[in-house]
Amino acid sequence: MRIRRVLSTAALLAGVVAAPALLVAAASPALADASPSASPSGDGSAPTEAGTSFRTATEIEQGVQATAGASTGDYLYWQFAADAGQRPTVKATVKLPEASKRSGTETWQIDVYDGLRRRQACQYGAQTRTAGADASSVELSCTLRTVRAWSEPWANDPLPGTYYVRLTATALGATDLGLPMSTELQVDSKDIGGSAAVDGSLAKPLVPGIAVTSAQSEDTSGDSGSKAAVLSSLRPDGSNWWSDRWVWTAIGGVLAALAGIWGYSLTRGRGRPTRIPPGA
Repeated sequence: MRIRRVLSTAALLAGVVAAPALLVAAASPALADASPSASPSGDGSAPTEAGTSFRTATEIEQGVQATAGASTGDYLYWQFAADAGQRPTVKATVKLPEASKRSGTETWQIDVYDGLRRRQACQYGAQTRTAGADASSVELSCTLRTVRAWSEPWANDPLPGTYYVRLTATALGATDLGLPMSTELQVDSKDIGGSAAVDGSLAKPLVPGIAVTSAQSEDTSGDSGSKAAVLSSLRPDGSNWWSDRWVWTAIGGVLAALAGIWGYSLTRGRGRPTRIPPGA
């Protein structure tokens, strides 16, 4: 009987230990499909120009390098979509005019704003840099905080939706204004996963024109031929219910079950001694 109990317990422990591996294996395709990513509209071609204001900001996709030619002193704007669980990084390279035509050093800066045009702080990166008088280019970068699926109204946390990038020179000589320059800009994101998951989500992403679209949809719900105004085609995919937190929760439950079985085996004793008859 003791051998049978030992074998039964060993089989139970083996099944409990194998459960996390099976769960992770089954969850792998779901994790691949559920990873948040931005899905702007378009054919994925790289833009070759930039906007001059928030309303005319050029739409770019993540992972695509955008280029633009402009004059020194211009404000250049781009916009991209970011979803919950992503940590976007904006990198810009400014190719400066010829050193012989410049009067001295130039300071360049990139700023990132969310869909409500709130300036987002850079978690790290060289957001502002000064190019020397003989420099041919200057590189800037800004890594935002992880985009949250939901936040308090008073908070300034990054939320899913559209983000604006503004590039401009903040300090340069008066004679340098108007000199031709060119820029390269690219946005990439790192998927943080379940460590950034929160309980809650936005009803609508922070996309320009979403309030106008919702209002017109309510007013003209009976008119099938009406069209709501949409100021941007950039929209994130939307967060999926799946998160790798489910895997870690399951592993924690399995470890708790093993600890319970081990504790029970320590406290249950060895059973009735063989020297005591069953009827005693």
